Parts: sequence; structure tokens; C-alpha cells
Amino acid sequence: MSSSKTSSLPQKPPNHSSINSTPTNAMSLEITQKWFALYVKARHEKVVDRALHRVGFDSFLPLYVLRHVYAHCSKEHQIPLFPGYVFCRFDPLKRTPILSTPGVISIVSVARKPVPVDDVEIFSLQSAIKAQLPLERCGFVETGQRVRIIHGALSGIEGIVLEVRNSVRLVLSITLLQRSVQLEIDASWIAPCEAPSVSLSIAS
Repeated sequence: MSSSKTSSLPQKPPNHSSINSTPTNAMSLEITQKWFALYVKARHEKVVDRALHRVGFDSFLPLYVLRHVYAHCSKEHQIPLFPGYVFCRFDPLKRTPILSTPGVISIVSVARKPVPVDDVEIFSLQSAIKAQLPLERCGFVETGQRVRIIHGALSGIEGIVLEVRNSVRLVLSITLLQRSVQLEIDASWIAPCEAPSVSLSIAS
């Protein structure tokens, strides 16, 4: 009776390059891409935001609801919180497509060098909008005692208190633009904080 032998040839090690390439590329994009403020033509904020999304850029246009009351009815309109500006996340060394977008005038810069917006400030603003909290524009605020929100959809975000009563107004600031927006929050939802924070303030 003849017995068959199974050949023990050395096996080629698996190729992990295709597995590792995606995380590496994603990590590289995370490092090189930053949030920037784009200065756009008047009343072109929504046009620019749609155009950037259409070609695959991560853009952000914060809006608030403004109600107009007429003789027999009322209408709600979504208005940019920061008129004349749209935020976009990209590699500053590859900004030509951004500047070529119809409606874009320039990237907010200092000494002709684009200046990124603080990621935490963008995240705070996105969180407030995602939570569908009512927002309105206000004067720029950047002083006071630091606190942390400990309850609700904005839990973990840090801010600055000017005055606390039964309720307070949470002011989210974009330092680069010297602009702020405010929303109301329960005073029991905040706690003292010793860690440094972004310019995110609370007013009475």
C-alpha cells in the first residue's frame, strides 16, 4: 500500500501592506488637516458650504433660526451664525482647490499665513448645534472663572462663568474671528474646573 506524503513547503508570509495602508493614510490626514475659517462673499455662505461638500471637503457652516413675523404669518429662516465665514478642514499646503471654490475670497490668515481654528472650539460649536439647542449671536466673550459642563449633550465641554443664577447663558467663542454665540443652560449642569479651557464662556 502506497502512502502519500504532504509536502511541507515554506508558506509565503501574508502581505499586510494593504491592511496597514488605510490606517496610516488616515492618520497622516489627521495630522496634516486642520480647521480653517474661509472668508466668503456676502450671502454666499450656503453656496460655498454646498460646493465644498460636493467635492468631498469637510466643511461646517453653523446656522441659527431667525423668525420673521409678518401681518398674517411668521416664517423661520436659517441664518449663518458668523456671516461671511465658512469653516473647512483641509491640508494648508493643498489649499488651491479651496481658493478656487466659487464664492471663496480668502482663508483667514496672519502675515499671509493661514491660521487654524482651535479644534476644541469647532467641536464645542458642533456639539451645541447637534444637540439642537437654540443659539443666537452675541458679543465676543473671553474672561471669567472656568467651569465644566457635567450633564446633558454638552457634558465635558469647559467654559467660563461671568454670573450664575437659576439658569446661565453658555457663550461659545471662535477666538480667531473674535466672534461668540450664546445659548441657555441650567446652572446645576456646571461644576468648577481647574484645567485650562478654550474661550468658551457663560454669561447671565
